[in-house]
Amino acid sequence: MNIPTPHISATSPDEIASTVLMPGDPLRAKFIAENFLDNVKQFNKTRGMLGFTGYYKGKKVSVMGSGMGIPSSMIYYNELFAFYDVDTIIRIGTAGSMQEDIKLHDIVIATSACSESSINDNLFANINFSPTPDFDLLLKAYNKSNELSYTTHCGQVHSSDQFYNKLPDGVFDNLRKYGVLCVEMETYGLYMTARKYGKKALGIFTISDSLVEEVADSAENREISYTNMMNLALEIA
Repeated sequence: MNIPTPHISATSPDEIASTVLMPGDPLRAKFIAENFLDNVKQFNKTRGMLGFTGYYKGKKVSVMGSGMGIPSSMIYYNELFAFYDVDTIIRIGTAGSMQEDIKLHDIVIATSACSESSINDNLFANINFSPTPDFDLLLKAYNKSNELSYTTHCGQVHSSDQFYNKLPDGVFDNLRKYGVLCVEMETYGLYMTARKYGKKALGIFTISDSLVEEVADSAENREISYTNMMNLALEIA
């Protein structure tokens, strides 16, 4: 496939940095570009999925929306890794807590992801493959988070195929019992795609709601207010 791709309008790999931060919401990408990056240039607006490249403390960094869910996000993960020489994608998203000790606005770093998604069906026969992030990137994020004194939890996340999803009886309790920290919708696809291409990936989340305490943040906060997570991702980019 030649560039630009069907979903990314950049005409040269040079327009996109080797590290891309990817929130689901393109308006969050715009917020990061406007508030954290210098010398910003927009490289994508196709289908409203905004993408920008700029500099953070002298480092070239790109930020781009991915849309919601594994099918949408994997389009961009694949095209960025395969056609634009991107080496690292850091997902920065929101998640719903599944544990009592993980509170609103805490940060979660995904050490692995589980999902009911069928994207790896037929790849590994009867083996349930569990994709993981790049370890060095994970360690770097964990250490930097401690340095910044952020409240951060590391563990497995659940990447759900559906936003409005009622799990079968007992499944939610079992996920909690076996230590799954939170639920989101894209990381399983990101880690699978990164493994496919031999690239680096990491999922970092701000807890925007709790499925245990039944509390939730506003839509405005979800778009613009999770600056600790944004700062952490930029520091390790």
